[in-house]
Amino acid sequence: MKILLTNDDGIYSEGIQILKKQLDNIAEVTVIAPDRERSTIGHALTLRKPLRVRKVKINGDFWGFSLDGTPADCVIIGLLEIMKGEKPELIVSGINRGPNLGDDIFYSGTVSAAVEGAMRNVPSLAVSIAGFEDFKFESAALFTKKIASNLMKNNLPSNLVLNINFPNIDYEEIKGVEITRHGKRVYQDEVKIIHDPQGTTHYWLGGELPEGNIEPDTDFEAIYNNKVSITPLSLDLTNYQMILKVKDWAKKWNFK
Repeated sequence: MKILLTNDDGIYSEGIQILKKQLDNIAEVTVIAPDRERSTIGHALTLRKPLRVRKVKINGDFWGFSLDGTPADCVIIGLLEIMKGEKPELIVSGINRGPNLGDDIFYSGTVSAAVEGAMRNVPSLAVSIAGFEDFKFESAALFTKKIASNLMKNNLPSNLVLNINFPNIDYEEIKGVEITRHGKRVYQDEVKIIHDPQGTTHYWLGGELPEGNIEPDTDFEAIYNNKVSITPLSLDLTNYQMILKVKDWAKKWNFK
């Protein structure tokens, strides 16, 4: 089995290095990841400058490829060039240093890399730890290996995207797995205004740590209960419940 491994925290992040060690036990793993942290960059693509790929060595041994682009760029270059003629059976993005729960998925470079993979007909996983410090990467990596190994026993649809979040606890403390829907994230954003010595105004986005609504069957509930959350995502963002309503509105519109 061949796996393409990427992330949005950068190729030198601890999460991707620990995850590769586990995935090496079940597959031939090719790494291509951003050359620096690209968190919350979403599904951005680099279209107005050339991209540069570099070989990365760790402890003197070849380890993978870095790219001066985004996570989605990494998937595209990985599939079309680095693994050209050797299409992977699975793409794994992570392990992200922090949660991708609820509305986080719309900002996440980790999730967007997985979505890009599915758009290019490769089943994909986005893997994150729902914590903010002292990350239990070993626990999440071991669990990810087992999930990937079990998944590959099935005939996976090419457009599969699974958003996986792990509680930030030791492996032995995980209470199981829940297949979930993504819940509602509550952001507490603030804008800090800064004036530099030249009198120019700068704006710094920030705020308190986000919260989530713990509702039944959601990713937030699973994490709250110390379970792994696996949320199947769809590439189709159509709000089908609103189609008839919007059609009704449109009948009354006047463009004259």
